[in-house]
Amino acid sequence: MKSRIVLYCLLGGLPMTIAALGAGHFAWFWLSGVVLAAAFVPVALFGPRTALGQFAVIAPVLIVVTVLCTWSETLIFAPQIWQKLAQGLIGTLATYLIVAAVLAALAWGLHLPKLDSTTVEHRSPAGTLAMILVSGFAYFVFYMVFGGITYQFFTKAYYPEAAQVAGKLGLWFWAIQIGRGALMTVGVLPAIYTLRMKRWQAAIAIGMIIWVAGGLSPLLVPNALMGTTQRIIHMVEILTQNFSLGLVAVWLLRPKPNVTPVAMAKVAATF
Repeated sequence: MKSRIVLYCLLGGLPMTIAALGAGHFAWFWLSGVVLAAAFVPVALFGPRTALGQFAVIAPVLIVVTVLCTWSETLIFAPQIWQKLAQGLIGTLATYLIVAAVLAALAWGLHLPKLDSTTVEHRSPAGTLAMILVSGFAYFVFYMVFGGITYQFFTKAYYPEAAQVAGKLGLWFWAIQIGRGALMTVGVLPAIYTLRMKRWQAAIAIGMIIWVAGGLSPLLVPNALMGTTQRIIHMVEILTQNFSLGLVAVWLLRPKPNVTPVAMAKVAATF
């Protein structure tokens, strides 16, 4: 099993090297892909058992968290490059859809999904919608606290006009960041509701997925906009925001398992 997981990560990282055809940095893109694939190992092991099911879990994360939410954040604080971002958006989406398809095929082809009868507790549709909104507000809090600390002590020199940009947006800035948090929660919702893991294990797994997909993996590759120090700072900043969002989202959306009378009787019989 360990060798198959290693193979899943190594082969799963190769689609990311498509971007290297025009940008170079082949090794960095591959490493980025390997790290991204490693984040989805819990999905490969404890997620849907079919290739289509795996794709349905992985693709929303990559489309929403990695592409759209990251793209929108850059658009707010670096509007001067919006045309370049827009031109590359379709190609980026296509690349990540290929990544999702390859990871789904590898999980199925390598027989990684475990066979068990573990059930995952779901909230009602109304409860799910409410918890998604609460997760969005929680992300806004994490964003303001950890992002504010990072900006004051580490990144203010890189983005001297960021505070003015946020100030000009006014309440729209609140709405955008709450919306981003809610949207990222929607992106990982299929994973939250299909991971056959204990609640706390799923929380850690989802937190890692949102961090890696939304920050660590993309920032591993050198780019013209950020130096190495700047990228490392953002990796840590996004860890504090996105990982925290993952923990909260799972805790809110996955209710505690119901304890049935039969289960209680079995527990009592052990004493």
